[in-house]
Amino acid sequence: MRIHEINTKLKDKKVGIAGCGGLGSNVAQMLVRSGIRKLVLADFDHVQESNLNRQFFFKDQIGQEKVMALRDNLLKIQPKLELECHVSRLNPGLIQRFYTDCDVLVEAFDVAESKAMLFETMSENLPDIPVIGVSGLAGMDNAEKMQIVRDGNLILIGDFANDVSDDLPPLAPKVTIAAALQANEVLRFLSK
Repeated sequence: MRIHEINTKLKDKKVGIAGCGGLGSNVAQMLVRSGIRKLVLADFDHVQESNLNRQFFFKDQIGQEKVMALRDNLLKIQPKLELECHVSRLNPGLIQRFYTDCDVLVEAFDVAESKAMLFETMSENLPDIPVIGVSGLAGMDNAEKMQIVRDGNLILIGDFANDVSDDLPPLAPKVTIAAALQANEVLRFLSK
């Protein structure tokens, strides 16, 4: 498929991103660079210096709300974006409200309980919207074992072994690999 054919298929698609940290911010910038023009972004957190090693933010953005800092960065790549930005901690009601008209949803949370809540909410209330999530991206080991598991409208990416902990922090290489695989799955799904 040629690039203009891909761009034609992508131009009216809307992608939801739940969480704008290491996964979400990197997925967003890759999607924008690939032709996606409509995004729904949600996160409650602020940019911290410790985020700069793996997230698509800059030193002068420390202290800003992640959603708004990400908006600014994405608009520098493509000024004609249509962005819905929500500074919110997501719960089932907000997930349904924010993402109901998305073509696909990217799960980009750090906490396992939040991931489970999102997957459950989507499968029960918005089952026709594919969800692309991640499990196992911590540390430096098993990067070559990152894989994609597709089960209906749930797509999971990761090594499925290394959860984030003090001994296994999230580092830029594996976070970026996982984000790139998520972005690729979005594009693969939307360009069918």
